Amino acid sequence: MDSNNTNLQSSEAASERTLYPYVTGTSVVAIKYKDGILMAADMGGSYGSTLRYKSVERLKPIGKHSLLGASGEISDFQEILRYLDELILNDNMWDDGNSLGPKEVHSYLTRVMYNRRNKFNPLWNSLVLGGVKNGQKFLGMVSMIGVNFEDDHVATGFGNHLARPILRDEWHENLTFEDGVKLLEKCMRVLLYRDRSAINKIQISKITEEGATTFKPYSLKTFWGFTAFENPTVGAEGSW
Repeated sequence: MDSNNTNLQSSEAASERTLYPYVTGTSVVAIKYKDGILMAADMGGSYGSTLRYKSVERLKPIGKHSLLGASGEISDFQEILRYLDELILNDNMWDDGNSLGPKEVHSYLTRVMYNRRNKFNPLWNSLVLGGVKNGQKFLGMVSMIGVNFEDDHVATGFGNHLARPILRDEWHENLTFEDGVKLLEKCMRVLLYRDRSAINKIQISKITEEGATTFKPYSLKTFWGFTAFENPTVGAEGSW
C-alpha cells in the first residue's frame, strides 16, 4: 500500500509545470550596425518584485556565428542554453567544415518554444538571436509561444514599448560601433527610468564576422532632477 502511494506521489510530481516565473530578467535590446549585431541587457534578476540578484548574465554566444539574449525566467534560459550546447556539439561532431548560422539557430529556437507551448509547459522567455555568417547579418526574436520575426532592431519586455520608438526614429543601417552603443545606452537609460525591474548595471555584447565579444558591465550616467520625477502626482487625476 505504501509503495502504491509512493508511486502515485512520484507520478504527480513528474507532471508538475512552471505555472509562473520566479526569478526573471527584464528587457533585451538589439540592433544591426555596420559590422554586425549589438545587444544590450541589464544584469538584474528579480524575485517577484524584489531585485534579488545583481549580476545575472543574459547575453551568451552560441557557436561561432550567433549571440543570444533572453528576458524572462532565468532557469528556463539556462535550460535553453543546455539545449543549444547539445545542438552545437552534435553539429561539431559531423566535422564537415560547416557550422550552424544564426538563421538555423533561430529556426531551431522557434520550434523548441512552439513545441513546449503545445505541451502546455512553455519556457517562460522571450529570446533575441543575432549573428553574422558569410557577410550576412541576421537579427530576430522568438516569444514564449513560438511567435517569431526578423527585423533591423528588436526588443523584449518593456523595450517593445519604450525602446522601439527610439530605434525607429534614430536607427540607420550605417551605424558605427560607437554610435550603436550610444543608441543602445539611450534606450537602456529610458528603460532604467521607467521599468521598476531594471537596474543600473548593463552589459553590451557584439558579434561580427570575427566572432562574439561581451564587454564588462558598467553603469550609465543618469539624471533624476526632472520635475516629473520630483512631483510625479502633480496634475494627475484619479484616486491615486
